[in-house]
Amino acid sequence: MLVFPAALQELADQFARLPGIGGKTAQRLAFHVLELPLEDAQEFADAILEAKRSVHCCPVCQNLTDREICPVCDDDSRDKSVICVVAEPKDVIAMERSREFQGVYHVLHGVISPLNHVTQDDLKIRELLQRVSDGGVREVIMATNPDTEGEATAMYLSRLLRPMEIRVTRLAYGVPVGSQLEYADEITLSRALEGRQEI
Repeated sequence: MLVFPAALQELADQFARLPGIGGKTAQRLAFHVLELPLEDAQEFADAILEAKRSVHCCPVCQNLTDREICPVCDDDSRDKSVICVVAEPKDVIAMERSREFQGVYHVLHGVISPLNHVTQDDLKIRELLQRVSDGGVREVIMATNPDTEGEATAMYLSRLLRPMEIRVTRLAYGVPVGSQLEYADEITLSRALEGRQEI
C-alpha cells in the first residue's frame, strides 16, 4: 500500500540522493516543497536548472563560476605566482573567509581515494601541471584535508611538482584556536610541535 502519492515519494527519493540527506530529512524537505506556494516552488526549480545551465569550471583554476573566468583568476591584484591547491570548490570559500590568502587557487574536484575508486586521472591534476609548466609560478601550497586521502594526494602532487623547481608547501596544522591541549590527539600535537614558530 502506498502511504504517499507517487509524485511526493519521487520528490523525497530525489532529495535522498543528495549527500548527507537521509530518508527522514528527505521526506521533510519534500513536504516543505509541497507546502510552498506554486510561484516559490517554480523559483526553486528554476534556480536548480539555471545553476546547472550557467555554472561551469573556470578554465584556469577549475573553480566553479558563471563567468568566462572566475573572479579570483580575473583579479589583477591577486598574486598569480602562488597557487593554493584545494580539493573542492567549497574549500576556496573557506580559504577566502580568512581574508589572508592573496594568491590564486586550483581546485582538484576530489582527492585520490582507492576505496571510493577515485584515481589521479579523475582529478584536475593535468590542468595544475600545465599551469605550473606555463611558467610564472613560484609556490604551490597544498591545502587538502589532513586525512589519509588528503595527505596521499598532497604527497603525490608534491612528487610531480618538485622537478619543476618551484616551492611546494603544505598548510600547517596543529591545535585549533580555542581548544584545550588535553583534548588534542597525539598526531595533532605532534604536527603542532613540528610546525612551531618563534614568537
